[in-house]
Amino acid sequence: MLADHVYDELLGSLVDGKYPPGSPLSIDGLSRELDVSQTPIREALARLESTGLVRRTALKGYRVAPLFTTADLADLTEARMVIEPVNAFRACERVTDGFVDQLRQTIADLASSPTGPSFTEFRAYWAADERFHQLIAEHADNAFLLSAYEALGGQIQRFRLFAGLGVTDAEHAIAEHSAILDAFAAGDSEGAREAMKRHIGGVKGRSLNESIDRET
Repeated sequence: MLADHVYDELLGSLVDGKYPPGSPLSIDGLSRELDVSQTPIREALARLESTGLVRRTALKGYRVAPLFTTADLADLTEARMVIEPVNAFRACERVTDGFVDQLRQTIADLASSPTGPSFTEFRAYWAADERFHQLIAEHADNAFLLSAYEALGGQIQRFRLFAGLGVTDAEHAIAEHSAILDAFAAGDSEGAREAMKRHIGGVKGRSLNESIDRET
């Protein structure tokens, strides 16, 4: 429980920009700051490394990951475009009423979650968004596709986390998730694939526009 608490504290600080991109993260310093031993700090940083939010260099320790560039965003969404439409197609082939209900609940959670600029304000929205895509990846029932999806980790949300913008596309995202849900409810595997493609394409366009605005 302590390790989870430390992870949550560090995640929130990273999201809210307390530790600037590229800055070092001292295990000893964080231990004093959070008044805990170094062990939960090490565990939390290792978990954060798997999300892409921090990076570890041999003999140099951890640093906050740099901001995404527009090229990074384009590459990430290209990878998602390869993996997630296939996940949607396969998951729809295995659709059940219970699975549709689970997806519907994540959309309800998106619609009811706050979307302010701080992590505290948009964390529930972020979690619901992640859960929607994770459920589909798991229901696709292909361990290799699931591993590929999970390898993206927090990179999917990393631009939003470091941009300081909170959630700016909730209306679009909810509509796109709902279109994917409609295809699942109809048992339309090809429709689910195409709806996921449109969603990823929409995310790409909105994220690139936000990135360009930030850089200018």
